[in-house]
Amino acid sequence: MSRSTSEVVITGLGTAVRGLDGPAGLLGPLPAGHRDAADPVSRLTGRGLRYKDRATKLAMVAAQGALAQAGLTDSAGDLTVPGESVGVSASTNYGNADTVCETVQTIAEHTYLGTSPMMLPATSSNVVASWVAITHGLRGANLTLCNGPTSGLDAVDWARLLITSGRVERMLVLGVEPDNPAVRHVTGSAEERAGDVPALFDGAVALVVESAASAAARGVRPLAAVGPYARRPRHADAVSAVRARRPGSIGLWCVPEHPEGIRSPAPSLGAGACGVPVHDLTEHQGPASGALGVLQCASAAVWLDGRAGDADEAVLASAGTGDAGGDDASAALLLTRPAAVPAPVGGGVW
Repeated sequence: MSRSTSEVVITGLGTAVRGLDGPAGLLGPLPAGHRDAADPVSRLTGRGLRYKDRATKLAMVAAQGALAQAGLTDSAGDLTVPGESVGVSASTNYGNADTVCETVQTIAEHTYLGTSPMMLPATSSNVVASWVAITHGLRGANLTLCNGPTSGLDAVDWARLLITSGRVERMLVLGVEPDNPAVRHVTGSAEERAGDVPALFDGAVALVVESAASAAARGVRPLAAVGPYARRPRHADAVSAVRARRPGSIGLWCVPEHPEGIRSPAPSLGAGACGVPVHDLTEHQGPASGALGVLQCASAAVWLDGRAGDADEAVLASAGTGDAGGDDASAALLLTRPAAVPAPVGGGVW
């Protein structure tokens, strides 16, 4: 099977980050005064929002943008493809920590009689993926990853695996983390960092990934292709594994949080590695935990789609420092320009 028909591509992006107008803003720092900008959650309307936590609401906003850009929803927000053809893969390590902490405190003070039947279901760790699927009628595979620093890249690869195995035609991948007192308590992030960057990332990003054949059949132009992925105990080994499967130039390196111990993995990246531009989303957005890998992939798609250059040039995304930084593992993923796929006869315009 040729690369053009077997590859998985990104066809839609969506963000819900205070101060960002869209995914293109992920390539730079947040604007000054972004904390005074409108809350993206304010874009949501309708009933049923009262008992949804902030992470779920942020994910719902990002999902709307990604599904619309990919052409999977119409102007009214209704799905334009069969619901069973679309699944959801969500990554969040602290998504509903506020709901869980509030529920535990309520039970401690008032026993279970003090809890609300509307709130208890929201204590499940899969609530973000579930509500987004219910909202848009996405009836394909549905999973949530709470897997530490590699979680975001893991979620993207699981989406790819579900597509290539034939379980679904396309996946909505979500990366979301809220910044609230409960998460700060759990992470020990009581103090804000210097400058105008919040101590923790507060937002969501969404990707639509699907087979290149599906994108071509729908007449949708892909933004980037999802390349090799690896998860290893050591960062250098994860990078080496993906580089062995796809040699070529690296045009941008999206680094993990706290990358001090892995700043120069020259043996893995090859000659000239020290000259590879580094994009540190943690520096721009704040520590993003489970959302980081999805943020990296969205940034990579924007960078690849908007840059003329070597067709073989790739973006390296790596999350988790592994042994070098005390994380339990490290994951690496390459994102590339999609191969040219002829539009179907009588199909849409590329």
